[in-house]
Amino acid sequence: MAKVKYYYDPDTLSYQKIRVKKRDTFKKFLLTIVAASIFMLLGFVFLTPVFESPKEKEIRRQLEFVKLNEELHSKKIVQLEKILKGIQDRDNNIYRLYFEVNPIPEEQRRAGFGGLNRYKALEGFDNSKMVIDVTKNMDILSKQLYIQSKSLDEIVKLAENKEDLLAAMPAIQPVKNEDLTRMASGYGWRSDPFTKARKKHWGMDFTAPTGTPIYASGDGVVERADQNASGYGKHIRINHGFGFVSLYAHMSKYNVRKGQKVKRGDLIGFVGNTGRSQAPHLHYEISKNGTKINPIDFYYGNLTPEEFEAMQKAAQIEGQSLD
Repeated sequence: MAKVKYYYDPDTLSYQKIRVKKRDTFKKFLLTIVAASIFMLLGFVFLTPVFESPKEKEIRRQLEFVKLNEELHSKKIVQLEKILKGIQDRDNNIYRLYFEVNPIPEEQRRAGFGGLNRYKALEGFDNSKMVIDVTKNMDILSKQLYIQSKSLDEIVKLAENKEDLLAAMPAIQPVKNEDLTRMASGYGWRSDPFTKARKKHWGMDFTAPTGTPIYASGDGVVERADQNASGYGKHIRINHGFGFVSLYAHMSKYNVRKGQKVKRGDLIGFVGNTGRSQAPHLHYEISKNGTKINPIDFYYGNLTPEEFEAMQKAAQIEGQSLD
């Protein structure tokens, strides 16, 4: 049985029964239906992800994983690019500069990939742009690393050659300063001791007593150790490689033989007075690619600055040579 409701009427000063019209009852019913529908729709929109199927859940997790990996890879690529840029700068501005080779142009280092679309197979998917961007950046980075690797291979080879060159270069005085009587004649125009005519003196003369030790001025192989060259008497030629050959003339005795490998500072023979010589001394020459050059330009290995300056002054005196 429905409950009967009353209200107080101030005009009659009495309680009157509330009479509900059928139209109001119908409107209330409609409002209830509409409110329920709205709540159902909101529940569907907001609660559906909570109640997603296992397959949908797995797809969503995979998508989140892909996005996370893309972010991580992008950050790693940026870090690697910074590291690589530092190596490239040192390569161009230090290593290649030191070894006198041209730097690699920036456009060559960062050149892309021309021709066909390399990433067509990655198109048409929900995350195609993201995957293509990461793949493209990785490809460019890989190419830059390859170019840098080849450059460093070249630098290593140049460094090895440079080390060999420095060891082979005839860079020390072949007779020790304490063993010298004096440096008698330098490279250049001098008076011939026999004809008194002015002629080119192609080496340096170091006066010292017969039997004074003579040392190899750089690493190399003994090319000659004989007295079959006109004027030189007993002499030795050392092929240092890189176009350098040193010659030691007027010796009294050999301490090496043809074909023998020697190191800078090795004892190769002794001062003498053989051949076209006026007095015991060592005549010393250096040639580069077949052209005779001034030996004084290579004495950096065993002379102090003061000794080198004194030698330069003595070598410039245009006196008489000893051979």
